[in-house]
Amino acid sequence: MSFDHTDTPTCDEYVTVHLAFELSKKTWKLGILLPGSQKLSRYTIAGGDVSALAARLSVAREKASRGGQQVRILSCYEAGFDGHWLHRWLAQRDIVNHEIDPSSIEINRRARQAKTDRIDLERIMRAFLAHLRGEPRACSVVHVPSPEEEDRKRANRERERLIKERTAHTNRIKGLLHAQGIRDVSPRKRGFIASLAQMHTGDGLPLPRRLKQEISREHERLEIVDKQLSALEDASAAECRAAQPGTTQARTVQLAGLKAIGLVGAQRLVNEVFYRRFDNRRQVGSYFGLTGTPYNSGNSERDQGISKAGNRRAREVAIELSWLWLTHQPDSALSRWFRERVRDIKGRIRRIAIVALARKLMVALWRYLETGVPPEGALMHQSF
Repeated sequence: MSFDHTDTPTCDEYVTVHLAFELSKKTWKLGILLPGSQKLSRYTIAGGDVSALAARLSVAREKASRGGQQVRILSCYEAGFDGHWLHRWLAQRDIVNHEIDPSSIEINRRARQAKTDRIDLERIMRAFLAHLRGEPRACSVVHVPSPEEEDRKRANRERERLIKERTAHTNRIKGLLHAQGIRDVSPRKRGFIASLAQMHTGDGLPLPRRLKQEISREHERLEIVDKQLSALEDASAAECRAAQPGTTQARTVQLAGLKAIGLVGAQRLVNEVFYRRFDNRRQVGSYFGLTGTPYNSGNSERDQGISKAGNRRAREVAIELSWLWLTHQPDSALSRWFRERVRDIKGRIRRIAIVALARKLMVALWRYLETGVPPEGALMHQSF
């Protein structure tokens, strides 16, 4: 397949090499398009072998510089399992890299379509060249966070994982005891392990020895998770108490000053969303995946619901905070807007309306962080 990149931005001072990656754990496929060529050269290196990659880039620079001009390299790959380290490695070597959202690249809609690394490499390069030519919606480029911004997300994401693990340990203990006819136990209650000696099965027998040993080991893991969660939350609270103006911790404290938003929820919002800048409310709604997706073709017209194309974690916390907002901010303008439209309706309509409220609330919180003006009618905490 030939590639026409004559319409891509050019400069007389340098020539451009276009590079596309198809990344996997085992191997990396490289597609290199030299200046003036319409043929995509393909190479394979071991996954993560940056020495081989550097050598291949050096050869490409040498071939492109034979005319005496300076060489620039524009590269791209689909954001995924490899994260952002490769983007930074390329940037350190003066390569302008673009991380592409895989779901933004158009694909063939045939029922059966061929899929190989070779075809994927051509597809990525074709979308990349179209993007460079300025074609709208050719593909979407991912905002790459700095190492510090990426590292800050670890606190709330680790907490999310630990909570799931704690729930799993608790449910496992409850399930083991329920199978013996013992109900309504509290594994996290103090003295739980000691109480196992007094427990009897539903038919009046003492708990079997090996079952008690298994429950004890499961409870030990539960206690470790509880300890780690407490340490994480204490560290986050300490960081916020020592927050300096203009930092992300200061933005967390600012959000946590609103009733209905606790320190954990504020931290999740700031670390996942509000560490970056948005130009308008549409960008805010799109990042959360809370924008509508209409279907209007011929005589068929319907709403397909929200796009869900944004940050899943951010969307979850946005909807969770919207329910809390109705409870703790009943006199705010947003809560009044919700009650006027929903009134006493229950079920699906109420769930749809809460999504609309979530979008409005996130836009209001973004404006609050940017301007310092709280949402209309919102109450503040007396102290942090």
